[in-house]
Amino acid sequence: MSYDPNNVFAQVLDGSLPSEQVFEDDHTLVIMDIMPATKGHVLVIPKAQAENIYAMDNEYLSAVGSTTKKIAAAIKAALRPSGVIIKQFNGPDAGQTVFHYHVHIIPVYPNERIGEHGANIADPEKLASVADLIRASINNDN
Repeated sequence: MSYDPNNVFAQVLDGSLPSEQVFEDDHTLVIMDIMPATKGHVLVIPKAQAENIYAMDNEYLSAVGSTTKKIAAAIKAALRPSGVIIKQFNGPDAGQTVFHYHVHIIPVYPNERIGEHGANIADPEKLASVADLIRASINNDN
């Protein structure tokens, strides 16, 4: 399979599809997942055309790792989850459904079940309000 420049994340990156953006730097974009498994579920997307980890340039892979750490810390500070799940899928048999490399950060909360990802589209106003909380907690020093 070759990279499809019209995939949903490529469209988010080029601005042709809207998203609730949480963070952006030269190499990455973080958006709220519109079909979240939990409150605060975000996606870290590299600004590189790579369908999976095998095609990722090391510079962008490193940037995704740094951004993932930064945003996980902001989620921890803003939303007070008891933990976070970091997920990344490579290939259809592994569960990848959008063929642009990306990382899920999924907060987990005590006594709250993790929902089925992709089951329901979240209320845009709720996503925006959670994004505001996360943005306010981002530490740009690391």
